[in-house]
Amino acid sequence: MAAPTQVKTVTVDNGIDVFYREAVPASSKDDSALPVVLLLHGFPSSSFQYRDLIPRLAHKYRVIAPDLPGYGFTVVPEARKYEYTFASITNTIISFLDALKIAKFAVYVFDYGAPTAFRLALRRPEAITALISQNGNAYVEGLGASFWAPLQDAWANPTPEKVKALYAFLDLATTKSQYVTGSPDPSVIPPEVYHLDYYLMTRPGNADIQVGYFLDYKNNVALYPEFQNYFRTHRPPTLAVWGKNDQIFVPAGAEAFKRDLPDAVIKFVDAGHFALETALDEISGEILTFLARVGI
Repeated sequence: MAAPTQVKTVTVDNGIDVFYREAVPASSKDDSALPVVLLLHGFPSSSFQYRDLIPRLAHKYRVIAPDLPGYGFTVVPEARKYEYTFASITNTIISFLDALKIAKFAVYVFDYGAPTAFRLALRRPEAITALISQNGNAYVEGLGASFWAPLQDAWANPTPEKVKALYAFLDLATTKSQYVTGSPDPSVIPPEVYHLDYYLMTRPGNADIQVGYFLDYKNNVALYPEFQNYFRTHRPPTLAVWGKNDQIFVPAGAEAFKRDLPDAVIKFVDAGHFALETALDEISGEILTFLARVGI
């Protein structure tokens, strides 16, 4: 049985107040001795996307889910002059883990959480005890053509017109579509989830932050070969559990893990991009089975 999920804030990385959710087993006497599962969210969400997964895992593990800079309730002071890039996100998450004295952890990656964790792995490969990827990509073949074409066009030639067009990705209809497209039953997805994401992106200056991340994502793709070399070299136990109907990170991205991690477990669920909204039972079951099998 898990204790109630707590919401906390810790100041790290020269003044950033990182908001995070944490839960542990109700019987825990020493949280620092528990194996850690770190949950890293994606665009355009926050740790809120893990609200139902956290208690499923926290009956055995210390589960921690931070809001990345630019998302949720993490606060970056304007005076900090933060550079909103994936390199900066990685620095902040490393500072966050150091503040919590977390040296080793299994990591669940989704969407933007994937390049964040993989960048971290390049710097601290010994830290990651296991990798769980839920539509968290590291291969070019995993990039869904219809979603990524305008982004790739802007990367190649970032004219003002092409950059301006990227702001359309931030409207409510597009935000909702990331949740409902590919879902076997969109009626079970609460509208609060995509309305919260959209509302937080309407905060002053946040749209520019999001488009900055869009443009910087090309640097993650450039690092894919290094991520793949990390997989081959360090062989983290890996589970790729993937919403098979995702049009952003398509199933080929899950299957590609086998190329560098022959022992990786690949599972597909009948879901879209935000697979936890409709396949929570299946995904949480796969995670718990996988972690037990690899001795965590």
